Amino acid sequence: ENTIVVAPGANNSLLPRLLDRVDFAAARLVLLQLEIPLATVLAASRAAAGKCILNPAPARALPPELLRGLYLITPNETEAALLSGVVPADEPGCKRAAAVLHESGVLHVIITRGSAGAFYSGPGTTFAVPAPVVKAVDTTAAGDCFNGALAVALAAGQAWRPAIEFAVRAASLSVTRPGAQVAMPLRHEL
Repeated sequence: ENTIVVAPGANNSLLPRLLDRVDFAAARLVLLQLEIPLATVLAASRAAAGKCILNPAPARALPPELLRGLYLITPNETEAALLSGVVPADEPGCKRAAAVLHESGVLHVIITRGSAGAFYSGPGTTFAVPAPVVKAVDTTAAGDCFNGALAVALAAGQAWRPAIEFAVRAASLSVTRPGAQVAMPLRHEL
């Protein structure tokens, strides 16, 4: 199951004006989450138009202008329910929640489902990716691990299914270890 604790510290200092130093045009993808000020997330998503991945964690309501034009959003089940008003408890629920997010302007949707794996919805296709059965020790940062691995795979040119399978394996391995950063698997372990 999911537990999120945030100690913002320096993240609160990442203000939109600091984004002038970032070359968004050179990036293949831009991965954002909600542990920085929302104004910075909005500014970065505009600057990274068409290649922005948003991990909407920690869960909160989002302004419509942030969702419009997102390349990919990766909510967990709680976040998907908050953003769509639909509880994605099963595959039909995931399809309905994803449809609401697509109607909001998001091109691709991946709902992470913990031990149930992940659900993908994109133009003309949906599919589920199961998670391997593991003994979870600590779920801290599993979503971060999933999103980082997914971004690596997509930026390397992998298709959706193998990229999501890679990310699910990474997150599944990360929960078998205590801690956050130290639990992240290395590529050769996957």
